[in-house]
Amino acid sequence: LKNAPPLDGMLLALHGAMVSENYPDADGEIVRRVRETLGADVPLVVTHDYHANISRQVILNSTALVIYKTNPHVDQRERGLHAAGILSRTIKGEVRPVQYIVKPPLLLNIIHHNTSAEPMRSIMEAARELEQQPGILAANVAAGFQYADVAEMGPSVVVVTDGDEALAQDEAYRLASKLWNAREQMAFKLPDAERAVGIALAESSMPVLLVETGDNIGGGSAGDATFILGELLRQNAKGWLVVLSDPEAVQACAQVGIGATVTLNIGGKRDNLHGEPVSVTGRVKVLHDGKYIETETRHGGERYRDQGLTAVLEMPHDTPESANVIVLTSLREPPFSLNQLLSLGIQPQLKRIIVVKAAVAFRAAYEPIAGRIIEVDTPGLTAVNPARFNYRHVRRPLWGLDDINV
Repeated sequence: LKNAPPLDGMLLALHGAMVSENYPDADGEIVRRVRETLGADVPLVVTHDYHANISRQVILNSTALVIYKTNPHVDQRERGLHAAGILSRTIKGEVRPVQYIVKPPLLLNIIHHNTSAEPMRSIMEAARELEQQPGILAANVAAGFQYADVAEMGPSVVVVTDGDEALAQDEAYRLASKLWNAREQMAFKLPDAERAVGIALAESSMPVLLVETGDNIGGGSAGDATFILGELLRQNAKGWLVVLSDPEAVQACAQVGIGATVTLNIGGKRDNLHGEPVSVTGRVKVLHDGKYIETETRHGGERYRDQGLTAVLEMPHDTPESANVIVLTSLREPPFSLNQLLSLGIQPQLKRIIVVKAAVAFRAAYEPIAGRIIEVDTPGLTAVNPARFNYRHVRRPLWGLDDINV
């Protein structure tokens, strides 16, 4: 950037929840350095993910901030175009963006980040309506990222107006009050694995999705947790499907070949956070290279997926409907696409129970086929229960962590 020719403006795409060992507010530091290099007069429009922990350093050093409005994320292109439009109009002198940030004292739990469910659906709709009003350039709500132990952790509201700072401040506080007033709808109440499996077995609608939140692959977890798998076995459940990353087990299946029966210890191998290995016996039904194509526009539009050499292990059963199936992958693959299973000859809508290692993003693919979705409070790197973590650097008090009601 220092060696670039003079710029009319810059569009900078950052996630917004980046943390480094030396810079807890890594995105803010990047924006600060870019501003320092560009100079004070060059327009700098920044985009952030919906899960951003937004800092005041970003607001002070950018011309305008634009954030996704959907989770699962299906509007990156739309929001990128919106940001580019603000930049273009600013360069032409048509608008003069000013922005204001409000950070209500909340930990907005990730299980409530779904923008197609209440209360976030109504809050995001209010932001969309505000963005259509005269003088409003962007109305942003970020849910925050609870796995970053930093002062900026938590939801934010950022409103960008055309030269009207008072309007930006008033509308930011108005949107923030909607978040605060909805807090009781976002209380943490999830069953543990034992209770969740019991609920699933009593459910008549199928498939029941058991969401293993503590092993959210899309959030960076191991992908080999065995807490729900172990409980399915203990409760003698039938007709379930589990996808689990275990390259060692995949190789064992490949060595014996399709049709062979094998006993394996699977899962719980990458670290000590996601349970112990579980012993299973089954027939190797499928060996696959793990490559498949996503046909829907989801999570950034990436189409070509690869979960590495993959084995499908089918456990002994009386009827096809009662078959318990374990998909073993060499690489960790988040459950963002039904084609992950369809490419292996599995019809997920016919299973009684499906375990997904996720938090919210799986819904774009799985919600249309689900009879019921049960989020489960499990341990792990991405556990959604904040009581499982020792926060040292976040602002206190925060509703969701502390007993506050002010």
